[in-house]
Amino acid sequence: MLIDKFGRNINYLRIAVTDRCNLRCNYCMPENQHFVEREQLLTYEEIIRLVALLSEHGISKVRVTGGEPFVRKDISSLLKNLGSIENIKQVSITTNGVLTFSHIADLIAAGIKNVNLSLDTLKRDKFLQLTHRGDFLKVLNSFHALLANDFNVKLNMVVMGSNINEILDFVELTKALPVSVRFIEEMPFNGQGHAYSGLEWNYTKILSHIETKYKLYKEQDPANAIAVHYKPEGHMGSIAVIPAFSRTLCGSCNRLRITATGGVRTCLYGNEVLNVRDLMRNGVDDVRLLEEIQNAVYNKPMDGFTAAASAKAKVPESMSLIGG
Repeated sequence: MLIDKFGRNINYLRIAVTDRCNLRCNYCMPENQHFVEREQLLTYEEIIRLVALLSEHGISKVRVTGGEPFVRKDISSLLKNLGSIENIKQVSITTNGVLTFSHIADLIAAGIKNVNLSLDTLKRDKFLQLTHRGDFLKVLNSFHALLANDFNVKLNMVVMGSNINEILDFVELTKALPVSVRFIEEMPFNGQGHAYSGLEWNYTKILSHIETKYKLYKEQDPANAIAVHYKPEGHMGSIAVIPAFSRTLCGSCNRLRITATGGVRTCLYGNEVLNVRDLMRNGVDDVRLLEEIQNAVYNKPMDGFTAAASAKAKVPESMSLIGG
């Protein structure tokens, strides 16, 4: 099994399929982002081999991330194959929604019901300002189509100085829609360093602001939760706040991240500790591959602060490279 030295059972794999994205959100990547060459990406065959192996040793939940997963060709075939791996109980995906509408039938066919949709504003002009693209209506169409097809939708909003005046608008979405709106503390993973001056709105400030208008009831947080969950009184949906920068929930982390180029990260704030692409392309068998991953997992840091303290990079990489 994949167990670290603190006794945490790692059963959740987040795997990126590309570093490319069709949006250019300021907090996620620099304007001069250099994308890797296609041959540097894990192939679908390599991803399936890896997930199948890890599923035999405790991984039961897989989230496909990017970049934007739907910009990669034939992504639907990968999703279907992931869903057919015997010990994988849940496959989910994180997307910006621009291309999602045309893939809804494929998601249904692959048995995927959980979709995290990234949306940081409900205003068309601000969307253009934040993403540098004019695809706001495409994202809204995807959002409503997912709900209409009974997907479990989590709407991810990164709270920044430019959108704090919309926090209550996002909460209002949950009044008549069965959606979970998740407010995420901004993190420094934009590949620029200088563009991030520190956290202005932490999770407690976000909650206090919401409570100026809404009565919130605390919900039971799932095991290994990265968010604190609440139900606004009288609302169909719910909200959650993710202390991504405050890192107050790191101690129960059950996650393993693999970047689009095969880099293994045992913590979002830490370094790449292993490259499974290189191991596989150098011909290692599954026994050796598993041993290397188990060793990396065993040395997983206790929390994000410990990982950041030992990280080598002075300027954190962009989120699109890390894989979310």
